Amino acid sequence: MGKKDSTEKQLEDYNDVFSDIVNALLFDGKEVVKPDELFNIKDRSQFKADDGTLHEQERDVFKLWKDKAGFRIAFFGFENQTKPDRDMPLRVISYDGASYKSQLLGNEGDVYSGDTGKRIPVITIVLYFGTSRWNNPVSLYDCFGTVPEELKRYVNDYRINLFEVSFMKDEEIGKFKSDFSIIADFFSCAGKNREYVPSAKAIKHTDAFLKLMAAATGDDNYVLARKDGGETNMCSILQGYREEGLKEGKLEGLKEGKLEGLKEGKLEGLKEGRIVTLYHDCNKSPEEIADIVKCPLEYVMRVIKNPLEDDDVTL
Repeated sequence: MGKKDSTEKQLEDYNDVFSDIVNALLFDGKEVVKPDELFNIKDRSQFKADDGTLHEQERDVFKLWKDKAGFRIAFFGFENQTKPDRDMPLRVISYDGASYKSQLLGNEGDVYSGDTGKRIPVITIVLYFGTSRWNNPVSLYDCFGTVPEELKRYVNDYRINLFEVSFMKDEEIGKFKSDFSIIADFFSCAGKNREYVPSAKAIKHTDAFLKLMAAATGDDNYVLARKDGGETNMCSILQGYREEGLKEGKLEGLKEGKLEGLKEGKLEGLKEGRIVTLYHDCNKSPEEIADIVKCPLEYVMRVIKNPLEDDDVTL
């Protein structure tokens, strides 16, 4: 997901969120995987390049699922994407292959499923947060050019489990129960070009939630949006985001002013900040501002008459 940073993975690393995502996507919302049945596993593996140097590859989130009796059932891995990647099937097969090799090497002890003496399956889920359709390979075969017909029977395919969060149906989003349900709803509105109505549902893991929002949208203002005290939900977060946006708009003006709302990953606060800047710092008339920011004159007049009160910002 752009820069690889552990803060981007914190929300999904909570067992209640991790199990919720697995259950919603793989088990139709039924609580098959329970939070207390998940265990963190080392998410880094090394491979040797042709020149003999060691390279490290890192999974975003990786966990082992055990049943109540302690028998190992499966490994689950998450990969987060904000941009399409035409080589994603190759990346996933390398992650999964490293996990299977780890079983052979016994890096996690003798890895068998229960008392059957069988190895354990590895399942990778790719969560794509982009607001344009994936339209890229979802299987190993898609990555190839033309495969001669006589070779096809010998070339195994490998399909990835890709989920386009921004294009999930409402009934699919309704299967999530954790904090991830709020994130899925937010991105679904952006992907469908639909007005987002903030959820009043309380957010359990606030810091991790905001860091994932910032990483997935590419907008660090979400990290600054938290308000101390009181219950945290998307209503309070967007209010904090709006205030941060107004500050940025006032300070940056025409250079950094942002025009669009959810459609382009920016919210209304940044637009209001630019209106205030155009009026106070650039001496533009309300009519001129309405034309510049493509807003109704009544909206511009309301923003000018009721700017954000903030003693730390000088107009």
